[in-house]
Amino acid sequence: MSTNPMTRRRFTAGLAAAGGMLLVGRRARAAEFELRHYHSQGVQSSLHKRLVEMWQAVETETGGRVHVQTFPEFNQLPGNSPEAIAMVLRGELDFVSVMGGVMGSLVPAAEIQQVPFAFRTQEQVYAALDGDLGEYLRRELTAKNIHAVPRGCFENGFRHISCSTRPIRTAADLQGLKMRVPNSEISQDFFRSFGAVPIVVNSNRMYEGLKAGTVEAQENPLSIVEEFKLYEVQKYVSLTRHMWSGFNMLGNLKLWQRLPGGVQQAIERNVAKYSAMQRAENQTLNAGMQPRLVQRGMVFNEVEVNSLRAPLGAFYARWRGKVGQRAWSLLEGHVGKIG
Repeated sequence: MSTNPMTRRRFTAGLAAAGGMLLVGRRARAAEFELRHYHSQGVQSSLHKRLVEMWQAVETETGGRVHVQTFPEFNQLPGNSPEAIAMVLRGELDFVSVMGGVMGSLVPAAEIQQVPFAFRTQEQVYAALDGDLGEYLRRELTAKNIHAVPRGCFENGFRHISCSTRPIRTAADLQGLKMRVPNSEISQDFFRSFGAVPIVVNSNRMYEGLKAGTVEAQENPLSIVEEFKLYEVQKYVSLTRHMWSGFNMLGNLKLWQRLPGGVQQAIERNVAKYSAMQRAENQTLNAGMQPRLVQRGMVFNEVEVNSLRAPLGAFYARWRGKVGQRAWSLLEGHVGKIG
């Protein structure tokens, strides 16, 4: 639980930024647990909307004992996701939703979620992360004083490459490309395998970096291209579908252990409910996004995927060692042999 008190003005302003949450003056009494949740997406994203609804449901079910402010775009933290994770570890933040790749500095096995060309369908993803692979990762995170909420991986989607300078049709087109990547070692290593130049840029600086030409390209699900208005600074979209990513809901372990059993159950029940809703919603959004982006002036092209898979033999061997044989075997149990 957060220990730093907030003034009424700061608290009310934070609620307004969180998008439609009840103002403190309208609440009958202070909650027993006043908590905060940061995530990377914008206020209009399906993630933000469903998280707000989820915490409202928890508040109702617990009779007002739990009240959570939900902050989009990591509440403009300069350090973005790494700083947010560090705050959770220090007990300065209660919950955060982040991609598996950016959890790698804390738990290397977490980068298993973003092994390129491993998952082929969302059904494979959810079976693994809601099942044995997710349970293994939760145990690893518990050892680092982080509680990963079961069934708490919300959907981002399969990632594609957009670029301002050229379409990407084969692996050769990636040579020398200045590619914006998240703060994820597996993402950086993946693009280096093709001779690209990966440059870490936080999501809240992505548009600025693309506009300035600091980076030429980026890779994200199509809904992110729309949400962050990247169509204004990018021309080509190459349908690589090279990697899946989602948003893992993590909490401070000591906070979680202090919560009464009934509160924990209410949170877990609603996380499962609203993550399922958000997953379906985001899949539909991504599936229907191409025509909208074409209307925005973007040009789409298919990719010779085999040319992207071919150079990855050494990459896969390297990452099997990094994430560990147990995580790799659990993943292959869901997707088949990798590499």
